[in-house]
Amino acid sequence: MRETITINGGGLTGLSLAIALRKHGVAVTLHEAGTYPRHRVCGEFISGVSHETLETLGIADAFIDAKHHCSVAWFSGNDHLRDNLLPEPALAVSRHLLDDRLQKSATALGVNLQTKSRRQMTPKAPGEVWTAGRKPAKGKWIGLKAHVRGINPKAQLEMHSGPLGYLGVTPVEGGWFNVCGLFRMRRDIDARHEELLPAYLSKNGNTELARRISTAEWREGSFTAVAGFALGLQATTPGMLSLGDSHAIIPPFTGNGMTMAFQSAETALPHLVAYASGEMTWDESCAQIAKHLRTRFEKRLKSAKLIHPLLFHTLARPLLKHAPLKPILSLIR
Repeated sequence: MRETITINGGGLTGLSLAIALRKHGVAVTLHEAGTYPRHRVCGEFISGVSHETLETLGIADAFIDAKHHCSVAWFSGNDHLRDNLLPEPALAVSRHLLDDRLQKSATALGVNLQTKSRRQMTPKAPGEVWTAGRKPAKGKWIGLKAHVRGINPKAQLEMHSGPLGYLGVTPVEGGWFNVCGLFRMRRDIDARHEELLPAYLSKNGNTELARRISTAEWREGSFTAVAGFALGLQATTPGMLSLGDSHAIIPPFTGNGMTMAFQSAETALPHLVAYASGEMTWDESCAQIAKHLRTRFEKRLKSAKLIHPLLFHTLARPLLKHAPLKPILSLIR
């Protein structure tokens, strides 16, 4: 291989792409602004990813002990609306563990991984890939996440909704439960740091869950928050190849965000290998990747955008209670 691929952003997309490229003999430099291991705002619930995708990327072993979840309980306010079984099990593993495993695999394969390295976008630079997550934008959302113990959920995934947003609860490794939510930002909520989670839940009408979380054991350092982002397709930078959340952020209720990170890397892989081997120009490779990303993700992004607002309205409670699960999942997968 005669060309090096430079990846900016060491999250799921960047790490899995780096691993896959090295397995094809491509030289890779990966820049990550932070360090490992670390907690990230993430539902840590991977729904819709295939074993074939994980094998193609060379990362299937990282999920060898991941939890497999099928049961779902949905709540609106404090009311238990319904129980379901997913047609296919979802995988659950914390980003604290998964990212660390992937970065160790990447390093072992010869990826030149540089942590604490924050890079600026360089549009039209051949071989430069941007996978650094959300692009800063004026948005109305805040994402909150923590690991807790002792909350006794009623299913392997609890979903709690209300007029401000929604939050999922799911077990990950070590007896911890991931609690992660997306809410409309409210300036009248007088809370800081860990207090934000129960405060937003209480404002959202999920007072029983707020009580359970307030009295639970919290994993040290696991609380994280993020704001200043937009859902859907992200703002484009002409001449910059963006993948993963840098390309598009699907609403988290789908459970498909982590899956799209891996699928984004899988989609780009053959075209980046072709560029590195001299079989394609950089412009040709980027054009092919953009085309296949549209084909793969357009339907689910549009469907999620239509469904997402319904989760915030009390008038949609009959939909949450009675809508068939499989047809909805088929739209957002």
